[in-house]
Amino acid sequence: MAGVKENFIPYTAPVYEDDEMIKRSKEFYEFLNTRRSVRTYSDKDIPREVIENIVKSAGTAPSGAHKQPWTFCIIRNADLKKKVRELAEEEERKNYGGRMSDRWLKDLEPFGTNEVKEFIEVAPWVIIVFKRSYDFDEEGNKTQNYYVNESVGIASGMLITAIHNAGLVTLTHTPSPMNFISEALKRPDNEKPFLLLPIGYPVKDCTVPNLSRKSLDDIAIFYE
Repeated sequence: MAGVKENFIPYTAPVYEDDEMIKRSKEFYEFLNTRRSVRTYSDKDIPREVIENIVKSAGTAPSGAHKQPWTFCIIRNADLKKKVRELAEEEERKNYGGRMSDRWLKDLEPFGTNEVKEFIEVAPWVIIVFKRSYDFDEEGNKTQNYYVNESVGIASGMLITAIHNAGLVTLTHTPSPMNFISEALKRPDNEKPFLLLPIGYPVKDCTVPNLSRKSLDDIAIFYE
């Protein structure tokens, strides 16, 4: 491991007293607990700088061997959004028309979803997260990425959190199969679409399903 230490820099984490930690963690939970998936958007524009900061926040996510195996394709162009919507709805008609099981369709009933994906076209911005299964070095040789799904999943979670922190809303949309997105955006073979997120403000009369989240006892087991 000779020479490794030369590549390290000092790091100092913020330190809080117990009371402050409890306060900050509780406030952050309460803030995130107000986040909801939204399907009805205003077309009110959002400054590009906001979107840039949101994506940079997602880019701080940890990744296997620090390979950062993600690409964020950010769409504001109206014609391209319309094309992506049309292609997404084509796949969704197949899903709702027979690909999805009866159980799946039953589980979706509380959300009132269908094959119509107007939000792709109405929201001022759409971010499509791509995962890069491999990359290339400066000589053009293929290089391996590690824990790609895990890394991109973490980055996507941080992206959603950053969107909420900016006072905006989003929705995780995963039309399946998603190859049409690669073709529409002309992405290289080493990139595969992972997630589509519209970003914007909710409409003034926005409603969301009356749902509850699992309690701490339902999601956590402490070994003390």
